Amino acid sequence: MIGVKLPHAEFHDLGEKVRLVWRETLYADFEKKDLIRAIKRKYHVSPEITVRNGMLLISTDFRDVEKYLAIFIQNSLGALLRNRYTGREVVYIHEGMDVPLLGYNAFGLIDRGTNLIQVRGVSGCNLSCVFCSVDEGPYSRTRMRDFVVDIDYLMRWFDEVARIKGKGLEAHLDGQGEPLLYPFRVELVQALREHPNVSVISMQSNGTLLNDKLVEELAEAGLDRVNLSIHSLDPEKAKMLMGMKNYDLQHVLEMAEALVNAGIDVLLAPVIIFGVNDDEAEAFIEFARKIGAGRRWPALGFQNYIPYRFGRNPTIAKLVPFKEFYAWLRRLEEKTGMRPLVLKPRHFGMEKREFIPLAFRPGEIVKAEVVLLGRIKGEMLAKARNRLIEVINTDADVGDRVRVRIVRTRHGIYIGTVV
Repeated sequence: MIGVKLPHAEFHDLGEKVRLVWRETLYADFEKKDLIRAIKRKYHVSPEITVRNGMLLISTDFRDVEKYLAIFIQNSLGALLRNRYTGREVVYIHEGMDVPLLGYNAFGLIDRGTNLIQVRGVSGCNLSCVFCSVDEGPYSRTRMRDFVVDIDYLMRWFDEVARIKGKGLEAHLDGQGEPLLYPFRVELVQALREHPNVSVISMQSNGTLLNDKLVEELAEAGLDRVNLSIHSLDPEKAKMLMGMKNYDLQHVLEMAEALVNAGIDVLLAPVIIFGVNDDEAEAFIEFARKIGAGRRWPALGFQNYIPYRFGRNPTIAKLVPFKEFYAWLRRLEEKTGMRPLVLKPRHFGMEKREFIPLAFRPGEIVKAEVVLLGRIKGEMLAKARNRLIEVINTDADVGDRVRVRIVRTRHGIYIGTVV
């Protein structure tokens, strides 16, 4: 009997299939008959395949089978990889693909003209919040695939961006979904901590995937702050807002305290839907004080709900103009003594920096190569001048060369249409 074990992975027996779970957040299913066929082709035997304690067991005495099958599985991963939480196919972006990491909103790097750089190594979410601006999560009706960026490739691009932006940067891990789905989350924090141009590392998270071990690993790697998405302190209301019946509010509250105890600052970031959870504002403030949030940065970042064209926009939501929202925050400051609640860039050490130069002008027509399928129907990703362009409303195929009119360039995120 030969055992096959891969780094950061475990196997599960699904009857006719074997599931490989890689780095907790990704998986790939292999037909047992395909694995047996591969072994038979090489060694002229048809072994039995089973799984025990996360290891793949092969009923043969050929010692080379372990290495051969490990290579076979690794070579097949790219076509079979899926997101463990959304169930969607995963496109793994690596250096060999030569896909630019500037220009697209769902993965890569985003520069909004400050010393904060958004770092997006993964797309997808394990929750389906009723107000999600990008219709993310397991119940999404529009998102068709997810992306994961290889950490070495991501850091190579970060080096280039940091060289342009200078020192004193904040690297903010966020994305269209939950950053903790990134399979190299701890390694990414550590790599950013070692970067000479990075002063602060922060992360947006819903907190559900945290555990004591991961909190300690992130703290040791050098994570400075977590902006924690908690939208209600009532367990049933929280389940409704998070769109998941199994949402465990108590676990998230415990993890918030664990983060603070590990030396990672916490900013509670509730989305306020007036008429739904605005009455919990003082309870959020009390909880933030209780756990010691906001030691270096503000303890709370209340957000006003606004609808988005491609988001989930609940009918229960009452829209409140931002003028009224800020007046509400100021009243809270006066009543509770918690300041600041009206947040400014200076509260986070943010300062204006020169933008990374734009590669295109609005209205410009460029020749581009389609390199990837997009996340929603009718969307393709094309590259030109070492930037990605989100090409919308197109039936072009990967490999096509198309003429694209650039219709949007805001913050270096490029959107175009085929002409």
